[in-house]
Amino acid sequence: MNAKRILTDRASAVPALAEAFREHGFEGASLAILSQATGLGKGSLYNFFPGGKEEMMDAVLADIDDWFCATIFAPLEQPRDPAAAIRSMIGEVTAYFRSGGRVCLVGWIGLGSSGNTFANRVRGYFAHWISALANCLEAGHVPPSQAQPLAEETVCGIQGAIILARALGKEAAFGRIVGRHEAVLLDALARHSR
Repeated sequence: MNAKRILTDRASAVPALAEAFREHGFEGASLAILSQATGLGKGSLYNFFPGGKEEMMDAVLADIDDWFCATIFAPLEQPRDPAAAIRSMIGEVTAYFRSGGRVCLVGWIGLGSSGNTFANRVRGYFAHWISALANCLEAGHVPPSQAQPLAEETVCGIQGAIILARALGKEAAFGRIVGRHEAVLLDALARHSR
């Protein structure tokens, strides 16, 4: 019973930690800020995350990775209908990143000085996304020599759109940019359909 309570409390702290890290960055999120964000005392935070801020950020990144693996990567890696998988990816990513209009935490970490601490996880996130999208395109008969660059450009474009939309304060820019990438991907599938 006690172990389940700890797991539930730890798991329920992760979304609040994610918001605090998004707002303040890894370096700027002090234990006082993290404590306030979660409603947990510093002692409770260390009880749930004995490794301190690094373990907290690792838990947040693991939660993000779990969501992306289930919602974005898996459908792209085994698409029944590649065009539907791409439309779903764009829709889910748009909803995810617009939920609060915040910069992608993984991309934000990659830009900050804390990127070195989490470099492998950040690298894995982007590499997995690119690989899954290229796989989906190849399943739709797009040659690998075209699928890989299209996947890279799309992931780069989505991440750039997130940053640009926030910097300009224009959420519509995100939708326009991501919509153009979706159209390019769907056009590539249409051109190579058999």
